Amino acid sequence: MSSLSRWGLHAALLALLCCSESGEAAFEVHIWPERLVVENGGSRTVNCSTSCANPDTGGLETTLEKTLLEDQPRWKSFWISNVSWDAVLFCYFTCAGEQQSKSLNVSMYQFPKQIILQLQPVWVTLGKPFTIECRVSAVKPLESLTLTLLRGKETLHSQTFSGGATDPQEARVTFNSTASKEDGLLNFSCQAELDLRSRGGDILRNISENKVLQVYAPAGKPDGHHCHSRVGTAVLVCDVRPALLCLRPALAPEADGHLWGASCLAEAAPGLPGAAHVSCEATAMVAAGTQHGSSGSWSSPG
Repeated sequence: MSSLSRWGLHAALLALLCCSESGEAAFEVHIWPERLVVENGGSRTVNCSTSCANPDTGGLETTLEKTLLEDQPRWKSFWISNVSWDAVLFCYFTCAGEQQSKSLNVSMYQFPKQIILQLQPVWVTLGKPFTIECRVSAVKPLESLTLTLLRGKETLHSQTFSGGATDPQEARVTFNSTASKEDGLLNFSCQAELDLRSRGGDILRNISENKVLQVYAPAGKPDGHHCHSRVGTAVLVCDVRPALLCLRPALAPEADGHLWGASCLAEAAPGLPGAAHVSCEATAMVAAGTQHGSSGSWSSPG
């Protein structure tokens, strides 16, 4: 045999040996989904599969509760239930005496179902400070949470939290402001956003009930007197101190409509220097149509 032929046979044997060894060890293990985030107490399906034609064994290792749904030589399906903590899953298969595995991180999340918004105080003098506080409880992961304080559609303050606690945590955000006329004309609210995209989930959002800040501008010595005009479910409040100013008209929570055209009327009380007679008037656009009313007069003793 020529040296060229011997070299060709040697090369062929080396190639066969290489391909044979790589073929035995080149099988792959797959797990689906590749990222998994589950609500606290929730359940999901996890599939394990392999490229090995005839695997010896295969399965799923986890500290979570699991149920085998489908069992085939090259793939298996499991039901993972009652997920109440973060965990790692391992899909494994053995092929020709060698074992390969693939891991999956499971993240448990808890979204705040209740968002509590508070204004302190609820009644505030124009130009005086007030505080907006938003609070949520039992949220996880905390570092994925953003709380946003809104006045109408305007963002007043937004905070994204940090931390890596394994248990659900409470979150709170506060914002100090000075009362303006605009504050009395718009609703305040708080939006909670939990961004789970990096963990294989979506963005979850929830918003609080609207809160109204009652803003007024007193003049003279505070005496605590007001008069009220009720038009249907609408209530107008007037400040009856020497210099008269209307407070923000307010609709009762159950009202279906909008209040407009509110005014306070003042008249000098004859014979009483410095005295005043005050009445409240309001026009309300409510579900039943336009209504007008005038009531709740008050007279200053002078």
